[in-house]
Amino acid sequence: MSQVESGLVEVEGARLYYEVRGRGPVLLVGESGEGHARRSQDLVDQLVDTYTVVTYDRRGLSRSTPIADGPPATLSVHADDASQVLAAVTDEPALMLGLSIGAVIGFHLAVEHPGRLSTLVAFEPVAPWLLPEPLRDRHRDELREIQELYRLDGVQAAFPKVAEILGIDPAGQDREPDLTPQPMTPERTRNFHHFLEHDFTAVQVDDLDPKELVRTPTRIVPAAGAATPRHVFDRQCADQLSELLGVGLTKFQGGHNANLTHPRAFAARLRGVLR
Repeated sequence: MSQVESGLVEVEGARLYYEVRGRGPVLLVGESGEGHARRSQDLVDQLVDTYTVVTYDRRGLSRSTPIADGPPATLSVHADDASQVLAAVTDEPALMLGLSIGAVIGFHLAVEHPGRLSTLVAFEPVAPWLLPEPLRDRHRDELREIQELYRLDGVQAAFPKVAEILGIDPAGQDREPDLTPQPMTPERTRNFHHFLEHDFTAVQVDDLDPKELVRTPTRIVPAAGAATPRHVFDRQCADQLSELLGVGLTKFQGGHNANLTHPRAFAARLRGVLR
């Protein structure tokens, strides 16, 4: 493991924890779900010889703690947070890998903080506003239903439904050899509570204008897992982004969690895309 430098950034209403490893151009990893700064550790290990990789705990997760009462964070607030984390590391436009909700944060970062990102690889963004209206409403309803199930019956009841809408088969995920799945620790469970209660709402109410993605100077690369079924929410969003931007969909080995299940193949593909 390369040396890890960590830091804290105070932003409005919160204190954000971040880590920096490696050397080369700055690459921010925006995690999916309840992901904290070390969620994609196996992937980061494959990248630090080429990139200065920045990871962080999203507001409300792990060590990124609130310091004042306030409303739940919107995706614009999350993008402001990511911008300030990057500002603590570099004055130059950065690269970004955005995973799921992290990709949507990347969209807001590109649109609302022009010049902060040079390239965004948007992997299976969970952005209902990318979809045509009937699908948009349907998937927002799905998210609301999962959130209500969580509120009634807890995190464990919500897990299968989250996996279903994202095309994940927890029992049948292919993996690269010699990988140890990360256990469901008390910290991850707390993070899932925050994600389902607050960030699910942020995704439901988010309403970025898709045309803004066409106008941004940031290069946006639509991406998806080759094993993600075409009919599920996240793949539909990736396909719509590809159509909107008029560029092909970049595919990575694995499914929605390809960064976790296929870190070596994911890193190799990402290097090619970023070059």
